[in-house]
Amino acid sequence: MNKKFENLQVEADTVILFERMHQIGEFEVLYQIWQQGIYMADSIIFSNEDVDGLTEEDIIDMVKNDAVFKAGLGSSVTFVRSKSGYTFVNFNFQEDEPDFSVDWDEIEKHSKRVEKWKKEIRERDEANIDNQIRQKPIS
Repeated sequence: MNKKFENLQVEADTVILFERMHQIGEFEVLYQIWQQGIYMADSIIFSNEDVDGLTEEDIIDMVKNDAVFKAGLGSSVTFVRSKSGYTFVNFNFQEDEPDFSVDWDEIEKHSKRVEKWKKEIRERDEANIDNQIRQKPIS
């Protein structure tokens, strides 16, 4: 994870289900999927320093225009510019059914989404390693 997010605190009752670095426009952000009680949602987390000159509306619009934002899940978006140094945009809120039934189709879709991201990350990392090897002089 990027060093600018190494001091990010997670609330005690929140479980991070997935996280990865993500690019929104010119900003490197942290993308998380998390669960708190019966609620599950996504967050895009910016460093306050990166978005200091932007308004809340500007930041939310960037997130809403990104592929991770699913308009079909509802329009609920929360925004917090915290004193801890981070700006949080939370979205894609879902409420788990209290009957604890398992929606295997949703689990499979989520699993495929995670596998796709893992593949993209591996390919990017392999390309970066190949570039570094080509750039180093042979001694």
